[in-house]
Amino acid sequence: MSDVLPTVPPDASDSLAVLEKSRSTAETFGIPLAVLLEITHRCPLQCPYCSNPVELDRSGKELTTDEWKKVLSELAEIGVLQVHFSGGEPTARKDLVELVKHASDVGLYTNLITSAVLLTRERLSELADAGLCHVQISFQGVEEGLADRVAGYKNGHRKKLEVAKWTRELELPLTVNAVMHRQNLHQLPDIIQMSVDLDADRLEVANVQYYGWALKNRAALMPTVAQLDECTRLVEEARERLKGTLAIDYVVPDYYALRPKKCMGGWGRQFFNISPAGKVLPCHAAESITGLDFESVRSNHSIAWIWQNSDAFNRYRGTGWMKEPCKSCEFREIDFGGCR
Repeated sequence: MSDVLPTVPPDASDSLAVLEKSRSTAETFGIPLAVLLEITHRCPLQCPYCSNPVELDRSGKELTTDEWKKVLSELAEIGVLQVHFSGGEPTARKDLVELVKHASDVGLYTNLITSAVLLTRERLSELADAGLCHVQISFQGVEEGLADRVAGYKNGHRKKLEVAKWTRELELPLTVNAVMHRQNLHQLPDIIQMSVDLDADRLEVANVQYYGWALKNRAALMPTVAQLDECTRLVEEARERLKGTLAIDYVVPDYYALRPKKCMGGWGRQFFNISPAGKVLPCHAAESITGLDFESVRSNHSIAWIWQNSDAFNRYRGTGWMKEPCKSCEFREIDFGGCR
């Protein structure tokens, strides 16, 4: 199956017309490229760096199957290219195959972001038959004892390796997502080799970003400068050595970046998020920003209207919220003040 996406939807002019029709005085931001669908906050793992909100949406508040199908149809109508089924653990939803099938039927590229520990080969095969385009599996390390301790799930690492093998047997593209922190950075060379051995298309070396539970556990997770420097060196060397074999994405912690993260350069302008209970968010951590009231797909407003006209999205996007020194900074429309 191809992992190559078109740069614009074939009916882009029609999609823009749908958005333009919903527009009043708000700026037109064009077509969002991708949407992160957090279809549940339920998860069997207990990762200390989880970026989900500390106050999770309970399962009784989750959107129903029909509500998620309506969301998927609306996203396709406005020209969204990709949907990423996430959580929590998306495979905890019994209707996942049905949702993937509907997404495929309306023309959306589908990616499953999973811990993999709840998957069987039969269910993964059903997802592939339903039109699933890509699988991303999170790994907590390469050594079973450490990986299972970090995830809080016995025999989880062994299961992840098994599901990764099934993924390639079913000819689905595979991304290894390795969340890196002080406890496992020493395993990075082996994680890179594991990704090659698993025949992964891509490795995401994702240093922990400190929101949600990760912020509460920052003292135990934050790497030293020396650790991060070594991590950067290893990634650069591996990128050169494995060019054409394994694509490697690299995300450093906000605290060590040279400039504030241009978070809203994508989130809220090209991407957005829908929570398990249906809140439409400019990024997955947006609810931590005080003073913003987010619309729900259960409201009377369409997703197109929320994207274009909602007060929260437009206040999130601009520079009007900034205080000094950001307000007068020459980079204010380059990095937009970083993650808020």
